[in-house]
Amino acid sequence: MDFTLPEEIESIRQIVKEFVENEVEPVAHLIEEKNEIPPKIVEKAKEMGLFGLSIPEEYGGLGVGMVGKCGIYEELGKTHNGFTTLIGAHTGIGSVGIVEMGNEEQKRRYLPKMATGQWIGAFALTEPSAGSNATNLKTFAVRKGDRYVLNGSKHYITNAKDAHVFTVMAVTDPSKGPKGITSFIVEKDSPGFTVGKTEKKMGLKGSHSCELFFEDLEVPVENRLGEEGEGYVNALKILANGRAGLAARNLGSCQYLLDKSVQYAMEREQFGKPIIEQQAVLHMLSDMAVEIETLRWMTYRVAWMTDQGMNVIKEAAMVKLYGSEVYNRVADKAVQIHGGIGYIAEYPIERFYRDARITRIYEGTSEIQRNVIGAQLIKEYSHKHSPVGV
Repeated sequence: MDFTLPEEIESIRQIVKEFVENEVEPVAHLIEEKNEIPPKIVEKAKEMGLFGLSIPEEYGGLGVGMVGKCGIYEELGKTHNGFTTLIGAHTGIGSVGIVEMGNEEQKRRYLPKMATGQWIGAFALTEPSAGSNATNLKTFAVRKGDRYVLNGSKHYITNAKDAHVFTVMAVTDPSKGPKGITSFIVEKDSPGFTVGKTEKKMGLKGSHSCELFFEDLEVPVENRLGEEGEGYVNALKILANGRAGLAARNLGSCQYLLDKSVQYAMEREQFGKPIIEQQAVLHMLSDMAVEIETLRWMTYRVAWMTDQGMNVIKEAAMVKLYGSEVYNRVADKAVQIHGGIGYIAEYPIERFYRDARITRIYEGTSEIQRNVIGAQLIKEYSHKHSPVGV
């Protein structure tokens, strides 16, 4: 396994690093205050091609592999998580379905505009009664001639306020359970499609999560993503594909917190010496460093496996689980090391602490990741120990 980034990707990573440090982080406090990402920051990200990371070059994107994307995501994770989520949700679950499962006509219609950021992507699966239990969808799609008619609602949909293109999961045959779910590409301005209220969240300011409502929304058959009944499988593939990317963003945030904590511990004096010389503080920093390095290797290994076309269902769930749990532990230690200043909203540690909490919930809770890992272990064990010929 070789995790070395190609020269052109390393060059992009350095540009992103400078962008994050010089342009995004200085306005992070404004994003918190206004719950909006400054348009000039978004436009600069578009000019840099960040919205086209996952999209092949033939459709106007950068066509970066998963290892390369993780290198870039890691740098993005070192700044405001709301800004990072706007890009990450678009380049991950918001567009990967069309990239991986769309037909040629769909790709040519949507991907060029998504690559430039002219159209933002979102993924609409979660409903009031279908969060972790994704098979309990209440949004239905009934085929009538050359169209499907959608009725239902979604909630907590990331990027919903800003998105133009939604990958929507709906039930087409309730008698088939998971095999009765179908995925569709839905455009924001379609009659019968309404974006509801923007949720007020603990963190991720500037990243807007909203309700969606479908009332007799007509979707052309050509906007079906894959065949009928493939929606649940599509959703699992889309989510698994994005988990290494999310882990990389968590990794970047963890590294930022460690760097800030070491710097503060070396400068802050108590009892006549820097607090980094206090064993309790040094042990916290050491634990943070060990977990971050472990996460780094897990993240890039899963990314490499993804680029090789390997099955990463178990490994993607592992890195999502571990990455989110590590981020929360690292953020907690960072607050403790900074003491009172770590609890003050004027400084970034408090913001990262709040932003970390959602990572154990969205794109599959930590409990669901454990279920996925466990199911894969049972499957692997059963296969290894099956009688010959079975």
